[in-house]
Amino acid sequence: MPNRVYISFLRLPLLVRILVIALLVFLSFGISIHLLEPDTFPTIFDGIWWAIITASTVGYGDYVPHSFFGRLTAVILILLGVGIVSSYFGTLAAAAVTKQDAFSEGRIPYKGEGHIIIIGWNERSKELISKLTNSKYVQMIVLIDETLEANPVKSRFVHFIQGKGHVDETIIKSDIQNAEKVLITADRGNDELQADMNSILTLLTIKGICPQVKCIVEILTAEQVNNALRAGADEVIQSNKLTSVFMVNSLHSNGDGLLSNIVHELQDSRLSSYRAKEEEIGRTFNDVCHILLKKRFLLIGIQRGDETFLNPSHSLQIEENDHLLIFK
Repeated sequence: MPNRVYISFLRLPLLVRILVIALLVFLSFGISIHLLEPDTFPTIFDGIWWAIITASTVGYGDYVPHSFFGRLTAVILILLGVGIVSSYFGTLAAAAVTKQDAFSEGRIPYKGEGHIIIIGWNERSKELISKLTNSKYVQMIVLIDETLEANPVKSRFVHFIQGKGHVDETIIKSDIQNAEKVLITADRGNDELQADMNSILTLLTIKGICPQVKCIVEILTAEQVNNALRAGADEVIQSNKLTSVFMVNSLHSNGDGLLSNIVHELQDSRLSSYRAKEEEIGRTFNDVCHILLKKRFLLIGIQRGDETFLNPSHSLQIEENDHLLIFK
């Protein structure tokens, strides 16, 4: 039985073991001084109080042993107690530093719910994280990247995990089961095809662990869009296609940067959609547009099945399963 207790004690964390030893020392010396000098230390609590103060500080002087054995006990306590207390606080400080380093270096798993996971550190994810952390309603972000050595964002709303996005262990550390969305960005350090293959492999890993989580994937080559959808992507962003749209617009807009200016103005707005409400069904696009304008929402189009109509005819009637596209 004593051997089992000793083995169980050794399995405790170092900090807990030192604390237990310190408490036993304080208790032992507190009882001993009470027994040696009951007049000076009327109760066991007084003895324990004296032991703690003597070992951890220079002592208050409210309790002082007078007998030879009492003072000898005090000397032993000082020599023994200083080492134990110093070890405890030294270990506590070292544990705190180690924990902070592990947190900064991305070795601590995230625990939470409703967070957004962003895979890949680049200029796009940097800009995105900056806007999300400075928005009105801040949402917790888990950043996963294998190239970084420490968290690049000094924000309490960003938790960094160092590792490869296509490795199960890394994804599990992000608490994927409780995540709201996952954004997989393309690694432009590789050629476009290889970057898309890595993104799709990461997507397969995530969907294999948590099929229900919504995944948004950045794809560079048009040929890999269908493969990303087959792998389970809920939404595919063709960043090269978006860039080409800007370039074409710039070529035909006499260099006034009209599209860029509009996008810049809309950075603080959010494009979203919602299913048409009962009171909106049967009304015309024009009527619903005026209703939403009073609520400071801008209606720009309708999504009907697989088709999207931007700025449709004002006489178009809203149907039951339509989704309205609005800017908030």
